[in-house]
Amino acid sequence: MKRFLFLLIVVSLVLVTAACGSGSSEPEPPEPVSFTIEMTEYSYSPNELTVSVGQEVTLNLVNKGQLEHEIMFGRDVVMEDGRPNGFAVDMFEFAGVEPEVHGGMLMIDGETIMQDDMAEGMDDEMDMAEGDAEHDDEMDNMAMGEDEHDEGMAMEEDGHAHAHDGLMVMLPKTDDTATMTFLVTEDMVGTWEIGCFQLEGVHYDSGMKGTLTVTDS
Repeated sequence: MKRFLFLLIVVSLVLVTAACGSGSSEPEPPEPVSFTIEMTEYSYSPNELTVSVGQEVTLNLVNKGQLEHEIMFGRDVVMEDGRPNGFAVDMFEFAGVEPEVHGGMLMIDGETIMQDDMAEGMDDEMDMAEGDAEHDDEMDNMAMGEDEHDEGMAMEEDGHAHAHDGLMVMLPKTDDTATMTFLVTEDMVGTWEIGCFQLEGVHYDSGMKGTLTVTDS
């Protein structure tokens, strides 16, 4: 009797082990990863990044240079008038992914995108200015500044400075910061180029470029 019970227990354990071994389980997603990328004249540091499908990636961008810098991700550099001017294939557009961006200036296909944190900051300034005797003068100055900004943007687009197609994050001044967060998808698998095309492509030609490699883990 005891021997029979012992054999029954052994057989049960074997069956349970076999059942567990034959079952398929979903692999755990890779851990989130964060990189701090410093922009200078004329480089990104680091300029080679590797991420995996399913990974949440956060890029902490810092402008350590004296000039305005941007960051774009894509393939096949577009040449206009013999100068590099963005990528023919934008990584985020290709993959159907829009990163969450805070800080800096987010632009898509040459148009500035108003971000929530930027809008909140402007609302706070407007609230503080209400009832102030100098409010009207400040508003006039702001309107004049916007007109000058629009004229400047038009001139820069003629010079191919900000007319790149695709998604970019721009840091206009020294010590400006921004964060980009996105989920890596299977459509991103492969190697993508990182580039800054400011000053009619001078930054890119001077070495402000890198690579983002996406692996299928």
